[in-house]
Amino acid sequence: MIELEPFTTNILIYIALFVGVLLAFEGVQQIVFRKETRGETRNRRMRMIKNGASSEEVLQLLRDPATIGKSGNRGLIARLRGLLAQAGLTIGPIWAILGSLGFGAAAFVAASQMLTPDLALGASVLAAVVLPLLVLLGLKQARIQKLTAQLPDALDLMARGLKVGHPVAVTVGNVATDMPDPVGSEFGIIQDQINYGDDIGTAFQDFAKRVGTEDANYLAVSVGIQHGTGGNLARILNVLSDVIRDRHIMRKKIRAISAEGRLSSLILTCLPLLIYFSIELSTPTFYGDVRDDPKFPFFAYTIVGLTLAQGLILHRLVRFKF
Repeated sequence: MIELEPFTTNILIYIALFVGVLLAFEGVQQIVFRKETRGETRNRRMRMIKNGASSEEVLQLLRDPATIGKSGNRGLIARLRGLLAQAGLTIGPIWAILGSLGFGAAAFVAASQMLTPDLALGASVLAAVVLPLLVLLGLKQARIQKLTAQLPDALDLMARGLKVGHPVAVTVGNVATDMPDPVGSEFGIIQDQINYGDDIGTAFQDFAKRVGTEDANYLAVSVGIQHGTGGNLARILNVLSDVIRDRHIMRKKIRAISAEGRLSSLILTCLPLLIYFSIELSTPTFYGDVRDDPKFPFFAYTIVGLTLAQGLILHRLVRFKF
């Protein structure tokens, strides 16, 4: 029998543990997070039709669960799924939650080296909840702005196709093929719904729910009314395209005019913090000598409250809705 060195034995044990954990992880992933292939999904739809399922039940498979039902009746997972869809991420809400928990655990390990356990726990919870949410909101806002800028060109492309006699489904497919993301992907979803038999108005309503902008709502309402009552959809799309472009230009003009006010509000909000930290770094005894005074917390909380109120008021003054 061959005797192995202790060092070699430890390496083999570590390799076996790594392979075992990897296999266990893949097994759990296949069981819990397994997704259907295209063929399996098609077969499931055919079995549903064979068993007497209605067209509405079959079409629900195409729709994002985050857009089904009223927004007031959706749970936390559905809201998170909708936020991920609006941010343009393809991961599921379970993976997003697991990623946030992992980030919070790493933040706790890093913060525990410098802070007390209670403060480290609070900072890690804040990092696990607030920072991923801010990242998702930032990605969502950037994607919506890009889609809004692309939407007029997409509507012009649809209008040109309608003028030469193409049906709505074909013009939607042209947008999905010729336009880049994110508008191309969104119109590709609309095309899939229409090709599987969904109503055109419903497909555009689902698009408006996914995007969540006024321009998308205007488009969904216009297509829905035209689909129900008839009319010149090409002209409607051209007018809507001009309206969206004019609103976009007006938004840029307003941001340019209000740039001075927004910069002033940012400076006035951050200036008290800069003054406080500069004094703490240069002269620690300036506040340190009076920090034990009973009146110090009252004045400190009052100043913090007034600073926050000032920031909110200035933010409302320089924020314009149109």
